[in-house]
Amino acid sequence: MAKEFRKREEENELIKKYEENLRKKDQVYFDLEDYHEIIDYYLFRGKNNKALHACHLAIVQFPFSSEMKIVKAQILSNLGEHEEALEILSDIENIQPNDPEVLLTKGSIYSLQARHNEAIACYEKALLLAEDKDEVYYNLGLAYQSLERYEEAIEAYKQAIELNLNHEGALYELAFCLDVSGQLEGSIEYYKKFIDEDPYSAAAWYNLGIVYNKLERFNEALEAYDFAIAIDETFASAYFNTGNTFMNLGVYTKALESFLKTIELEGPSPEVYCCIGAAYESMEQYELGLKYYQKSTKLDTLYDEAWFGCGVCLEKMEKWSEANHHYTKALKLHTENVEYWKAVAHSDFKVGHIPRSLEAYEEASKLDPLDKEIWLNWSFIYFDQGEYEKAIDILTDGFDHIPDDAELYYRMTVYLINSGKFKEAFNYLENALILDFDGHLTLFEFFPQLETQKALYKIIEQFRKENNK
Repeated sequence: MAKEFRKREEENELIKKYEENLRKKDQVYFDLEDYHEIIDYYLFRGKNNKALHACHLAIVQFPFSSEMKIVKAQILSNLGEHEEALEILSDIENIQPNDPEVLLTKGSIYSLQARHNEAIACYEKALLLAEDKDEVYYNLGLAYQSLERYEEAIEAYKQAIELNLNHEGALYELAFCLDVSGQLEGSIEYYKKFIDEDPYSAAAWYNLGIVYNKLERFNEALEAYDFAIAIDETFASAYFNTGNTFMNLGVYTKALESFLKTIELEGPSPEVYCCIGAAYESMEQYELGLKYYQKSTKLDTLYDEAWFGCGVCLEKMEKWSEANHHYTKALKLHTENVEYWKAVAHSDFKVGHIPRSLEAYEEASKLDPLDKEIWLNWSFIYFDQGEYEKAIDILTDGFDHIPDDAELYYRMTVYLINSGKFKEAFNYLENALILDFDGHLTLFEFFPQLETQKALYKIIEQFRKENNK
C-alpha cells in the first residue's frame, strides 16, 4: 500500500512538473520513460489530445524512437485518424520490417476500419515474430469472429488459451463462438482437460464455470466457481461470476455477498456497482438499488446500463420525471437498444410528453417489430386520447409483423367496439377466442360498464358452447 502511494505521489509530481513547463513554455527535457508515464496518465483519463501533444514533444526530443511513433499511431487511432496512423506505421515498417508491435497496431487499426482480412494478414505475420503469442492469437480470433468465420476464431482462441490459461478475453470469446456455432455442450470435455492436467488450477475451474453458466447449468457453474475460490481465495472474477450466477438463480442476497466480496478484493468498478444495484432492484429495495446505480454512473458517465437501472428504480418509486431523465441519458449512449426506447416512450407518456412518446414508440417498432408490447402501448396512447382510428391503424401495422397473437386481436376488438365498428370487432373477437379463449378476461379491463360486460359475456359464452359441441 505504501509503495503504491509513493508511486502515485511520484506520478503526480511528474505531471505537475510537465504541465508547469507547458504553461511557462520552458524547454525542460524528460527522459523517454517519463514521457511514457505522462502519456499513460492522460490516456487512462481519456485525454487523447493531451496524450498526443506529449507524444509530439517526446518525438521532437527522441526523433529515432520507433516505440514512441507507435504510441503516436495508437493515439491517432483513438482519435479516429486511422489513415495518418497507418502512414506512420508503414514508415516504421519500411525501416523495421520485423517489429511485431507495428504489425499488431496495424492489425488493430484495420479491425477498427472493418478491414478484417488485412488485419488477419498482419496478425499472421506477427505470430512469426512476437514473443507474447497469446495476445496475437486473441486478436486473430477477434478478426475471424468479425467475419463470422467461427471455426477459425475458435481455433485461434484455443491457441491463446493453450499459451495462457488466464486469458479472460480469449476464454469469454471462445465460449461465445462455441455457443453461436452450437458446440458449447460438447466443449465441456475440452475445459475439463485443463483440470485433469492440473486439478489445483483455479483458472481451469473458473473457465469450466463460465461454460456451465452459458449453458444455464447454474448449480454446476456455482460448484466450479467454488472450487476456483477454494484454490485461490483472492480470485475476484470468480466471486463476481458467482454473483451473476446467483442472480440467474434468483438468490439475490448471496449475489450481493459475492459482489461485495469482489469490491473488497479489487476495489470498486462501474460494472460491480451496477450489479449490486440490480440485486437490490430485484429485491425491491429501490432506494438502495438507485444508490448503487448512481455510484456506477459516477465512476463511468458513459455506462448506459447504470443510467437505465437508475431509471427503473425511479419508475418503481413512481418518480416519473426523474425516471424519464435517466432513461433518456441511457438512450443517448446506446440508441440501438429497443428497451431504452420503450422505457423513454412509457415515461414520456406518464409525464404527458405525448408527441415524444409516440415518436419513441415508432423508433422502437423499427428496431423490433416483433415486440407486441410496442404495438399495444403505442396504439393505446391514441386510444387514451380518444383517437380510435389512429389506434386501429397502428395495431393494423402490428398485425403485419405479428399476425397470430391473441392479445393483439383482443385489443383490436376493444378499439373497434369503441369506434362503433361492431361487426369487424366480433370478427376479431372470434379469432382471439380461437387463439386463446382464456385471454378474453383482458377485455373487461377496458369496459367497466356492467351492461357492456354482460353483452360481451353472452357472445363469449355462445362461442364456447358452439365450439364444445
